[in-house]
Amino acid sequence: MNYKGYILKLFFRIFILVALVLGLIYTILEYKTTYLVLVSFGILFSIINLYNFIKRRFAAIDDFFQAVKYRDFSRWFPEDRGPKDIRFLYTGFNEVNRTIKEINKKNEAQYIYLQKILEMVDIGIIAYNLESGDVLWMNNSFKEIIDFPAFKNISFVEKRKQELYNTIFETYNRVPNSISLALQNERIKVLISDTIFTIDDNSFKLIVLQNIDNTLNKNESEAWKKLLSVMTHEIMNSIAPISSLADTLQRSIALNINQPEDYTIEPEDLNDGLKTIKNRSQGLLKFAKTYRSLSKVTHLNLTKINVNDLFKNIELLMAPSMQAKNIHISFSVASKRLALEIDTHLIEQVLINLILNAKDACMNMKNPKIRIQASQNQNRDTIIKVFDNGSGIPKEIMENIFVPFFTSKSAGSGIGLSLCKQIMLLHKGRILVNSKEGEGTVFSLIF
Repeated sequence: MNYKGYILKLFFRIFILVALVLGLIYTILEYKTTYLVLVSFGILFSIINLYNFIKRRFAAIDDFFQAVKYRDFSRWFPEDRGPKDIRFLYTGFNEVNRTIKEINKKNEAQYIYLQKILEMVDIGIIAYNLESGDVLWMNNSFKEIIDFPAFKNISFVEKRKQELYNTIFETYNRVPNSISLALQNERIKVLISDTIFTIDDNSFKLIVLQNIDNTLNKNESEAWKKLLSVMTHEIMNSIAPISSLADTLQRSIALNINQPEDYTIEPEDLNDGLKTIKNRSQGLLKFAKTYRSLSKVTHLNLTKINVNDLFKNIELLMAPSMQAKNIHISFSVASKRLALEIDTHLIEQVLINLILNAKDACMNMKNPKIRIQASQNQNRDTIIKVFDNGSGIPKEIMENIFVPFFTSKSAGSGIGLSLCKQIMLLHKGRILVNSKEGEGTVFSLIF
């Protein structure tokens, strides 16, 4: 803003006042009574004029500050009348008001946009004051999940459902946690997480609830479909020949009983048939035991181990059998200080399974190679990769390789990769696969 005109006018008024004061002193010294009265009136007028001049500017500034204090940015100051310096001042005030109104309008639009998004999602969100319990914000999904009407204070929930209140509001879940909520005649599974934040001097708690019942049911249903499909195939492969052979033996024995002279039974044939039934029955028992082994791994015994030491253990175990098959196997670690907090026994089992699969895949390839390497990505995740230059995995079976009991090997049990995935999930990690037929496969363990 240009204050040049204001300063010149102020300086001019001060100069006039000083000149009149000097004139007053002169008239007093010279005893000029007539001029004394005129100069006195001139000084009084000059003081009043200077006061009004300064007051008018400060009054304009005070009006603006009062508008800011009460957030009244609709105030408009006249830019087309009054002294030039005040018009400049009013122009600046109006520009500030206009800018603030635009910022408020954008913030309001963003708030409404965010609010609509949060209202549309099926995730329950609530924020409330930790001291008073007053609800700062809550969306409809939260009310639907806990089956409550709108409330302004969390004490409303406490008075009606103490258990629900304790579970949601009194328990802290810094990381997402799966809990069960009792609502009327049913229990639902929800994923809950919360955080505390501060606005001014007030502390607030933000809680996020997600109903995962439907997701779990859908995933469980898909898993069961795949599992039952594989199990049915395996069981039918065993039951069909057992049933057929038993039916043949039963007919032969019946004919022998009814017509012993025409139909005879060779003890050796009967023994072979029963032996076959026994073998297939034992195969079914082995299949059932194999299935049960999938549910044995339920907890971890975590210890910190250097990845280099982990690889040395695996190399000592696997190198002799690989050399016997003329398969070159190598291990590499990006950093000697790279370490993992894992259940060593289980992760060793995972690596052994992957290396054995790699061995089978590259058995008939020229210059078969298996390479195991460990490194960290930019997200500080530790990744162990198992490479092979084998035949690769066909696209049509890729999505089924982690399904329990699914196998493309004639002598496979179909639980190796399923067990590997379960162990990685227990470690809160992932197992990924990338394969090209005729070029090879890489399995990645991400911690």
